[in-house]
Amino acid sequence: MKSENDDLYPRPSLKVHVVEPHASVRPGWKGCRIGENVAFYTDRLESYCIATWEPVIYDALLVAAAAEFADRTQKRPAMSWQRSFDLLIPVHEPERWRNRTVSEALQNALSFLTGDEWRIEFCGRRAPLAEPKQQHFDLPSVMSAVIPFSDGMDSRRVAGILDRTMGDRLIRVRLGSRIRDAKALPQQRQPFTSVPYRVQAGRRVFVESTARSRGFKFALVSGITAYLTKTKRVIVSESGQGALGPAMISVGQGYEDYRSHPLFTDRMGEFLKALLRHEIQFDFTQLWQTKAETLRQFASECNDGSSWSATWSCWQQTRQVSVNGKKRQCGICAACLLRRMSVHAAGLKEAKDTYVWENLSASSFEGGAALSFPKRKITRALREYAIAGTLHLDHLAQLRMSEANATTLSLFSFQLAGSLGMKEEDVRAKLDRLLVQHETEWKGFMGSLGKNSFLGNWAAGART
Repeated sequence: MKSENDDLYPRPSLKVHVVEPHASVRPGWKGCRIGENVAFYTDRLESYCIATWEPVIYDALLVAAAAEFADRTQKRPAMSWQRSFDLLIPVHEPERWRNRTVSEALQNALSFLTGDEWRIEFCGRRAPLAEPKQQHFDLPSVMSAVIPFSDGMDSRRVAGILDRTMGDRLIRVRLGSRIRDAKALPQQRQPFTSVPYRVQAGRRVFVESTARSRGFKFALVSGITAYLTKTKRVIVSESGQGALGPAMISVGQGYEDYRSHPLFTDRMGEFLKALLRHEIQFDFTQLWQTKAETLRQFASECNDGSSWSATWSCWQQTRQVSVNGKKRQCGICAACLLRRMSVHAAGLKEAKDTYVWENLSASSFEGGAALSFPKRKITRALREYAIAGTLHLDHLAQLRMSEANATTLSLFSFQLAGSLGMKEEDVRAKLDRLLVQHETEWKGFMGSLGKNSFLGNWAAGART
């Protein structure tokens, strides 16, 4: 699929050959070696063995790992977005993966999510994977739903709210290769303890940070969990701001962000059904609420309502945002700003040392950071993250006010209506309420920072 800009800005391309240990890489292709670039953890893989082991589960995880390796290896061009990928992946059942319905649904989901072009081939493995040891877990006989669960605020609060009605019939699948919330878990062994593999660059470092393929990994792991536990419902815990906002507000030449959007999960559902022959529904329970509204409900109604303060929202790495050797959240990326606005709107408070940028009321960006935070770490990249996060939330608050956005909102409502099986006018009414509430929360938050806040100055400058 050739775009209009291909002649002006040639599309970068990458061919990745995933190989088993000691196998040769196809000439002219980038090698992604199992055991080195994709490392599976035996104990974590075993936490997925709650029934008879099916090699297709391992193969699906390997596909997600290969997509992530390619996505993070090939840098996006400066003046455009799209790249082109060819993947060659060894699987246990190549004919199953080559089935046209499966392969087309897979490539459609990845292309829609990342904005790139994907072509994926499958070949037979040289040697089958040694079957992981089957585990026995105390699972309820009937399970209601699966929820992706991390140390993030969204999953913590939504899981807490649903716990009151579902109890142990709500199955948590933990995301990431590390378990930050381990202290909060019961001591007995549990299924789905974390994503059972890690992707590594090898001798070099990964050069692309957008990592849109992470949405594919998390949706796939959640879908696999639903399949293994014989459930059909996967709870998506993001608020409307987190699920819909990134797709409505794009930046520069950037492609819309659909990582937690119904239009993407529709495509993932089609792929999972084709591959696993199991129908899965992604349920956006908080789609028409703001993060603050759900946080307020969790804090006031749930027994563990105070645990939100121990959650993590920041995108930054430890080495970039440590203060006196202690990791903090940066406080100025889009995720942190949405969190801080939501905490304010919910009438809650956080400790001053939660964030590197302790004082958002400061008149300068540099002046808002903790005094002991090294000045050399206040980089241009951090400043650009802060500006982008501020403008994203501000643009979302202004979206309804401009007639220029009327067509966009109408199209958005039409697409969501088809995805959610709702009437278009009902979707538009709910979307308008969500945007009004976000606008109210954003204005209240910005007002609380005072007239000289560097955030306020950035937002005001963008509107002039």
